[in-house]
Amino acid sequence: MSVHQLSDLIRHARHNSPFYEALYADLPPRVERLTDLPVVDQKEFWAANTLHDNRVLTGPLSESVVFKTGGTTGYPKFSCYTREEWREFTAVFGQGLVEAGLKPGHRVADLFYAGELYASFLFLLDSLAQAPVDNVRLPIGGAAPLESTVPTLREFAAQVVAGTPTTLCRLAEHLIATGERLPAVELLFFAGEALFADQRRLLATAFPNAQARSVGYASVDAGLLGRAVPGPDPRVHRVFSPQTMVEILDETTGAPITEPGRPGRVVVTSLFRRLMPVIRYPAGDRAEWTDHDNGLFRILGRAEEGVRVGPVSLYTQDALAAIAAADTEGRVIGTQLVVRRRDGRDQLVLRLATTAGEDDPASLEMLEKAVLTELDLARPLYADSVRSGFVHPMAVEWVRHGDLAVNSRTGKLIRVLDERPTA
Repeated sequence: MSVHQLSDLIRHARHNSPFYEALYADLPPRVERLTDLPVVDQKEFWAANTLHDNRVLTGPLSESVVFKTGGTTGYPKFSCYTREEWREFTAVFGQGLVEAGLKPGHRVADLFYAGELYASFLFLLDSLAQAPVDNVRLPIGGAAPLESTVPTLREFAAQVVAGTPTTLCRLAEHLIATGERLPAVELLFFAGEALFADQRRLLATAFPNAQARSVGYASVDAGLLGRAVPGPDPRVHRVFSPQTMVEILDETTGAPITEPGRPGRVVVTSLFRRLMPVIRYPAGDRAEWTDHDNGLFRILGRAEEGVRVGPVSLYTQDALAAIAAADTEGRVIGTQLVVRRRDGRDQLVLRLATTAGEDDPASLEMLEKAVLTELDLARPLYADSVRSGFVHPMAVEWVRHGDLAVNSRTGKLIRVLDERPTA
């Protein structure tokens, strides 16, 4: 399948999609430059991209594969690919798997989630099938009981295990608790969420000979985004060119960023999708260029992944950095930010997971004080708001990794859990 010229894709979308026709109504008849187009408003896009009376699609939904996207809250969101588009999507991603570390003959266990219109399990399986090197595919799935998953991994001597970081950590914790290790595993392919230092320590214990690497950067709504780049930083990816155009835009002005090290929001244009055009669509992530001319960028986390407690805003990444600074011995293996409300005020609770044997009360009390001190230094406005009576003091809740809340459909760790009443 050939990649479309940008001008042809714009023209196709304007003439066949009522949504894009309205969005581009004030533009001149011929548009050549991407920056001459407005950035899509996600809420408006999904309000128009409905099951009935769809205004985004450029044709009838007569031949396609349909997946659900956008999590479990709000309006159902569906992303559509024609047979040719899906083949292109998985073939290109399959080529990127080799750059991520896939070798000829590797036995790969797919622990992503399937069913309920979720894409990741099938996406990886199809990408592996189209990869340019031979491989053995083990379609286990993320919902399989660990009691059966572990024997399968052992019996087939799986060399690659792929899944979300939360799934991989759940597997690792099970292995450690049962006194097992899987030394045959060489690669841990992760996707769907970031992998942090605390999780790496847990994985290294259960998989002593494995490297944890990004399987690649893609999403079912935005499509192809970035190939994994070998190196010490798994957040660095290379744009899937020529299938995709990636922009990083200033979060205040919306102007394109080209210099390295300056964060912005990721906006993607897919040049191989025509049924459901994706043109200057916000991917929902923040990133920074490491080498703009060569298409190298570093993912910095979800654009909306933060928490607001009373008058205080806190990015998840900032909280994780403060915890890492306090946890000099690497005892924390999982983190969740929980927001609660009582007596008319909000409170931030840090739900921190440790492994069995790391639960000495006096030692945990010292670590708790260190964590709270680091967070006060990182976000002094929180302490000021406590003194002013706006919020309750931060608290720490010690748990096991398996106690952290996950999305029931995708298995991904829910980094921010809002338990405040809605009524």
